[in-house]
Amino acid sequence: MTWFESFILGAVQGLTEFLPISSSAHLRLAAVAAGWPDPGAAFTAVAQIGTEIAVLIYFRKDIGRIVTAWWRSLSDPAVRRTLDARMGWLVIVGTLPIGVLGLLFKDHIEGPFRDLRLIATSLIVLGIVLGVADRMASRAAQRAQKGGRHRAVRQPKELEDLTVRDGILYGFCQALALIPGMSRSGSTITGGLFLGYNRAAAARYSFLLAIPAVLASGAYELTAIGEEGSHVDWGPTILATLVSGLIGYAVISWFMRFISHRSFLPFVIYRILLGSVVLVLVWMGVLDPLAGNDVG
Repeated sequence: MTWFESFILGAVQGLTEFLPISSSAHLRLAAVAAGWPDPGAAFTAVAQIGTEIAVLIYFRKDIGRIVTAWWRSLSDPAVRRTLDARMGWLVIVGTLPIGVLGLLFKDHIEGPFRDLRLIATSLIVLGIVLGVADRMASRAAQRAQKGGRHRAVRQPKELEDLTVRDGILYGFCQALALIPGMSRSGSTITGGLFLGYNRAAAARYSFLLAIPAVLASGAYELTAIGEEGSHVDWGPTILATLVSGLIGYAVISWFMRFISHRSFLPFVIYRILLGSVVLVLVWMGVLDPLAGNDVG
């Protein structure tokens, strides 16, 4: 991998990680479009450390409170009832599904899951499901606005309403991101909307939930960078990680403002169009579904 390739792929990672459009799919497709080798699951995982550092910085106050409360809850039962302490425990519980499934399906993630046909199908399917969930959330918000705080009108959930059951369900939604094209933020936000949370709450918890999973995955894949037979070296990988972090911070800041008053419809349309184009190009023989990737 050249320095130029790593810069472009780092920019792609930063631009797409927090949007519900799948950064791993875009890294794969960007490499195919440019005629470059597939950057691979290891490069993707390590580059995501950069965008996760952006999350740590952006949510630093929230994370500081959560970590402090969680640590205190280990010895003080009274603290365990606070929202921040519960958030700490729920993030841990919600991380278990992707951790277990990631290890079980490691070979598939690095091989067959990177087939362009699967990626395109994932883009389309989750795009449709996200559209349905977003429409339900919009109607619920409208009903709540018209009904005020009347008891007969169910209000969209906030993070304060997060339960163990919801945290676990969020975790299984996040695990879908092991398939390129599903999107970590897209799948968890979609799950949150179906569970009745408002857009901002669903996105906020999605980003917090991703922290341990992404950092652990990146650390796990560090040994694969620069190993014999790999076309990815340390220098370009570090550059991509830095670039992704800088751009990712700007994107997450914009995205949190965007969803406070806008729907996910633009992302739904984009996912369906992109997935459809990729499938058509594969069907026409313009794209090799395994281009740049030796999946056997």
